[in-house]
Amino acid sequence: MNWVRVDNRLVHGQVVETWLPYIGASTIIVANDDVSEDVLTQEIMSLAIPQSTASSFVPIHDLLHLKGTALWSATHSDTLVLFSNCEDARRAYEIGFTFATINIGNIHYAPGKRQLSPSVAVNETEEECLHFFLGKHVKLDFRCVPNDPVQVRFG
Repeated sequence: MNWVRVDNRLVHGQVVETWLPYIGASTIIVANDDVSEDVLTQEIMSLAIPQSTASSFVPIHDLLHLKGTALWSATHSDTLVLFSNCEDARRAYEIGFTFATINIGNIHYAPGKRQLSPSVAVNETEEECLHFFLGKHVKLDFRCVPNDPVQVRFG
């Protein structure tokens, strides 16, 4: 299965130790404009990614182009696509990178945000973004790790 996740931390232990095996992913794609231009951050994140897992760090607008490459071909079983925030996932969706489910794993709390689950807090912009996905009939999956129950029903 291909899996789309929003997690402001992008690549970290939970992703590598729980989501990769759960999905059976052989590829991680970090879709983030800033990280795609930051070689040092890419190198640091790559240290956590198993050598058997292909990885790519791309700007949001390159996701559609990447689908046609060998990195995302039938030779790779499944792919985990990571976004650091809901707005980036929405930008990707709006340019044609569609998906049926989006895992909302972690959006840090900050003053002025409303806590939706233990790991997800949203401001008005983020809440509107979640409503956008509901309007497109994209299932919202609020979990930090795969064996957690869905933490919140949003709607």
